[in-house]
Amino acid sequence: METVNLLAGGPKSEWPVDLKHQLEQKPCIGIDRGTLHLLDMGITPYAAIGDFDSVSADELTLIRQRVEIVHQSNPIKDETDTELALQFAGQQFPASHLTLYGFSGGRLDQLLTNLLMVYRPFLTDVITRLTLQDRHNWIQFYQPGTNLVEKQPGMKYLDFVALEPTTLTLPNEKYQLDQFMVKRPTSFSSNEFLGEQGTFTFDQGIMMVIQSHD
Repeated sequence: METVNLLAGGPKSEWPVDLKHQLEQKPCIGIDRGTLHLLDMGITPYAAIGDFDSVSADELTLIRQRVEIVHQSNPIKDETDTELALQFAGQQFPASHLTLYGFSGGRLDQLLTNLLMVYRPFLTDVITRLTLQDRHNWIQFYQPGTNLVEKQPGMKYLDFVALEPTTLTLPNEKYQLDQFMVKRPTSFSSNEFLGEQGTFTFDQGIMMVIQSHD
């Protein structure tokens, strides 16, 4: 499956160390100031999405000169720039995996919004093909049923975050659960893989799975 990369405007300190390499040779979409970061790396994005309230007038002019598709939204809106970019990417690349960078660091309210945006109805179609990745974390979202999760290079810890009540089974991780009733949003953190992959089963809601390292 082809991967489409999206870069938001989060601080460079939270980027994966090899981000430029990961972005090259794949379609990229810039989100607000993330567009300038792509251009600074010598990468011309497929599109730029956002209200661009974090860039100057001269920087916006540069973006319009360098990027063929620019969608500028009103700063007063119900959707975030990241949500609009994911919606756009999902529609333009309906069979592709979407990887979001630059989503973390800085304001905590923006991070929480980026993690909980999977509940937005217009993003339903992208949930299971979306990955959020930064320097220390690899985050994916799963729908009910039995799911397979593969260990990513360099990641040690495995966290199952039940975003709503559900029944969770972890049959082959270091710390196991058997049809455990989750009554409220709960983070089952600091678990680990026993091999290169694991499985888990839950019966309702959305499960956020975080692989991480120190």
